[in-house]
Amino acid sequence: MADSDPTVVEFWFDPSCPWAWMTSRWVDEVSKYRNLEVTWKIMSLAVLNEDNDVPESYRSFFPRALRYTRLVAAVKELHGQEYVKPLYDALGIRIHPGKSKDVDAVIAESLAEVGLPAELIRYSDTDEYDPQMRASHFDGINRVGQEVGTPVLAVDGVAFFGPVISPAPKGQEAVRLWDGTVAVAGYPGFFEIKRSRTVDPIFD
Repeated sequence: MADSDPTVVEFWFDPSCPWAWMTSRWVDEVSKYRNLEVTWKIMSLAVLNEDNDVPESYRSFFPRALRYTRLVAAVKELHGQEYVKPLYDALGIRIHPGKSKDVDAVIAESLAEVGLPAELIRYSDTDEYDPQMRASHFDGINRVGQEVGTPVLAVDGVAFFGPVISPAPKGQEAVRLWDGTVAVAGYPGFFEIKRSRTVDPIFD
């Protein structure tokens, strides 16, 4: 049963990031057992790395990723915050478990799934809402530092990167991880815990 007092959570994601997708599935699972008040916010791996020296193979992915972030930013501005999470879910299921690289198809199908106008696809190819997208991005990243990535979470105002997990835990295992993560993140002197990844994202 969920707690009576809601925990305020902010979750910054890039729709193209498989690790953010895994973490978002975990937060959804935790929401079954904890009373979380989650606000889903856009960030961008392309913006994060625009001034970084990254491999060309990685940089070539940014234009595709940017189309999704621009779409989400436009939908938030034009149709409201309530569409952000459903659109993220619709995009993510196609991008990650579905492994689709057809951006136009992913966007068209996702807009239809959440009941939004098909013509919104045009915003994925424009920078019209880049100021809002970048503001959201830097709101999250400035709380944790430029040396991290996506996702960024803030729990009752305490922000941190990650956790990076695979697969997303279920049931009480998800809750134990949540409680532990919130506990360490809540200690003012805690900054980092890390080990090398030994598995790829496992979409179950």
